[in-house]
Amino acid sequence: MSANIGFRLPRIWLPRHDLDLRKWAVVACDQYTSEPAYWHDVEAEVGDAPSTLHLIFPEVYLGSADAAARIGRIQDSMRQYLSAGLLVEHDGAVYVERTIDGRVRRGMMLEIDLEHYDFDPASTSLVRPTEGTIVARLAPRIEIRRDAELELPHVLVLIDDPADSVIGPIAAARGALNRLYETDLMRGGGHVAGYAIDDALAARAMQALDALADPAAFALRHGVAEGTPPILFAVGDGNHSLATAKTLWNRVRATVGSDAPSRYALVEVMNIHDAALEFSPIHRLLFGVSTDVRAALSAAFGARLACLDVASAAAMRERLRTVRGRGHAAGLVGPGQRYSVVEVAQPQAATGVGTFQPFIDELIARGGAREVDYIHGDDVLEQQSTAAADRIGFHLDAVAKDELLGLVVRGGPLPRKTFSMGEAHEKRFYIEARRIRGGVARP
Repeated sequence: MSANIGFRLPRIWLPRHDLDLRKWAVVACDQYTSEPAYWHDVEAEVGDAPSTLHLIFPEVYLGSADAAARIGRIQDSMRQYLSAGLLVEHDGAVYVERTIDGRVRRGMMLEIDLEHYDFDPASTSLVRPTEGTIVARLAPRIEIRRDAELELPHVLVLIDDPADSVIGPIAAARGALNRLYETDLMRGGGHVAGYAIDDALAARAMQALDALADPAAFALRHGVAEGTPPILFAVGDGNHSLATAKTLWNRVRATVGSDAPSRYALVEVMNIHDAALEFSPIHRLLFGVSTDVRAALSAAFGARLACLDVASAAAMRERLRTVRGRGHAAGLVGPGQRYSVVEVAQPQAATGVGTFQPFIDELIARGGAREVDYIHGDDVLEQQSTAAADRIGFHLDAVAKDELLGLVVRGGPLPRKTFSMGEAHEKRFYIEARRIRGGVARP
């Protein structure tokens, strides 16, 4: 494979050194979508201080009446921050260390070439989604990005690097690197620091990435047929943000030229083998439930379904642990303080989400529930599911991270929201930005 196909070293804009970084950095916009109180607290903490809060659209507000005005304010704030010199340009890759819950997670900022990314379910591109993309969900994101000066990434992409050849040497040299930023993060987000990667280390990392993309080495790693198109970057978090960037690039590529900044997207690259990276489940919360969901499950799965009521949420979680690996199981929470475990024998899907998501979609399509939200955290699911009589929560398992890439290579993207790279407070916080309009063209 030719050198550096699918990525390049980034040109990044960082907050000015005298800004309050604790107020500057806020969590990914697609988190806490059923908890407006979280975002109200963030707004109170940030106030009018310079912050990425003023540069993003928290998705809890996507359906609000002032959505269009909010987008206008975001784009105005981007222009104001640039003109006021609140952002400073840095040319080159950045090493990121995120410390949270006693673990240190390591990553590297790169620019992904959208010419090598395809979110179609049948994609064989070098950059590929791990989960299905809901095309209908792109429209509001497109409106936000279309006239934006900057992108602020919460996209995390995974590399399959068992030898830790890409990020490992950079982490080992961290003590000699120039620190670009460091701050505690608000609301339990832990701590983050970013370091400039020198030219020699960056060149070594680029060579290591090229080696990971070698088709023969890829086929050997995954036990697939020689000639199977390799995945270099598997999109773990932020797939809809990256799909938005790709959709807009497809629209303008014929008129802006192949070197336009919108051809690329800024992401954080992480090694799926990083011991600090943990996968968590994404649960489902149904609103406006107007039918007996347990009876509907029984009708859908017939004799393959077993349903057992239990006394508490703790008993439900324990029961789920004991039945893991024996078909697919889910916990049901609600209505009220009712808890159950449902088990489906001989499942036809590869994952539990693949078994239960089609049922949920069909239930909504038939009017048995109004809508579904995707919830991070067992406690949050239980609190939200029992907060109203017309709610039901589905407590689901996550896919194991050592199984993820093999499942994608063999079967394509998994169902949407199959897993989460950590809980909500562990998600990426915005620090860096990248210009996608205007500015000086790259050499």
